[in-house]
Amino acid sequence: MIDNETLLVTGGTGTFGKAFTKYVLTHYNPKKIIIYSRDEFKQFIMANEFKEHADKLRFFIGDVRDKERLERAFEGVDYVIHAAAMKQVPACEYNPNEAIKTNIHGAQNVIDAALNTGVKKVVALSTDKAVNPVNLYGGTKLVSDKLFIAANAYTGSKNTNFSIVRYGNVAGSRGSVIPFFQNIIDNGGKELPITDNRMTRFWISITQGVELVIKALAEANGGETFISKIPSFKITDLAEAMLPGCAKPEVGIREGEKLHEIMVTVEDAPNTYEFEKHFIIYPQMVWNNRQKPNPDGTGKRVADGFSYSSGNNTEWLSVEQIRELLKNLELEH
Repeated sequence: MIDNETLLVTGGTGTFGKAFTKYVLTHYNPKKIIIYSRDEFKQFIMANEFKEHADKLRFFIGDVRDKERLERAFEGVDYVIHAAAMKQVPACEYNPNEAIKTNIHGAQNVIDAALNTGVKKVVALSTDKAVNPVNLYGGTKLVSDKLFIAANAYTGSKNTNFSIVRYGNVAGSRGSVIPFFQNIIDNGGKELPITDNRMTRFWISITQGVELVIKALAEANGGETFISKIPSFKITDLAEAMLPGCAKPEVGIREGEKLHEIMVTVEDAPNTYEFEKHFIIYPQMVWNNRQKPNPDGTGKRVADGFSYSSGNNTEWLSVEQIRELLKNLELEH
């Protein structure tokens, strides 16, 4: 499916882009991978990291706000993975116009460029924060998700289709709780602050995120939202795993933060199917005959009233299991 094909990753110098590139080069034989991003220094660093694959990689300076540049980059591309976004919640709150330009206008530009150049498939990365959003970042990603789903209405006779992959914070990613706790520990701290003792999160590795995107590239017919079935953990258990016996003062929830990561809402349930290792939310409105829910019959529609969040999950990590996972985790600083 990926062998001998050309792929392009927007925001490709980020954590996901580098992990995706490494995974694809390890498991497949693509014709070419194009890294599309606006930071030439990060491209220089990434080119050095992957210099043994220089014949397969191309680096394209550009911004998703620039549709003309996207169209030039998309020429001859088979698959696009849209990972570029403004992601920092405080930065989006303070710079709302910039977040809208990148996360919403940029999404529409990717859609238009893909349609205009005949890209086969586009997979856009979403986030739990797009579900019942409580901050601007989540609001812009909700709009972005809706744009990519609706884009399937405009494909006409083209074979282009658009789908979404949704997951929360990757374990160990920059700005998430694990590096935050580790920094306190490394500096001799004896207590780990907990914003709310009820708080839970999903545990997903960057490799699992990449594999979900690969699944979407292989299986999407247009408009689906793919969600991994992954374990949950309590933030208090994470603190105990990282610094056994430490004090855990409760400091209060931060602005724009939720108690739990929500992936599937009760309102999504009528269009959600469960598979062995993932859920798929199918679009409420169908615009072409390719968009059939559960086309191969292997999924099972979830019950009415179903929802999927880190707080109501059926699979939980114990303190010891978290400690084992932490041993092989690379922290992003």
